[in-house]
Amino acid sequence: MAKKDTFHQHVIEALQKDNWTITHDPLVVKVAGIESQIDLGAERIIAAQKGKEKIAVEIKTFGELSFITTFYGAIGQFITYRTTMRVEHPDRLLFLAVPIVAYKTKFNERVIQDIIKEQNIKLIIYDPHKKIITQWIK
Repeated sequence: MAKKDTFHQHVIEALQKDNWTITHDPLVVKVAGIESQIDLGAERIIAAQKGKEKIAVEIKTFGELSFITTFYGAIGQFITYRTTMRVEHPDRLLFLAVPIVAYKTKFNERVIQDIIKEQNIKLIIYDPHKKIITQWIK
């Protein structure tokens, strides 16, 4: 099993405060003999539609020395996971969970914003200290 991110439990608690139920920890996706482990799978009931909203979440801290190297890896993972999820979990939306400090200090760069937009990366911005979701970016 892959090593859990430093803020893994913080994101779980933040999602739970936002009325999500954690259904998978990790969410295992197997396609064509290749197995991927996305950090979390979660769902919540949508009363108006009498159904469930399902997501998958890849958690990152961006606390490493090289932001750009971590960013490259995170985007590559995200694109790979999103593609493989279309086969096994087409009803789930994939999100990249990013701590608020990294989002405010690094994700405001034009090239980073352009990549996020062009690649249609959905973000969950979380505060690891308060254990809350501060923003959903779809």
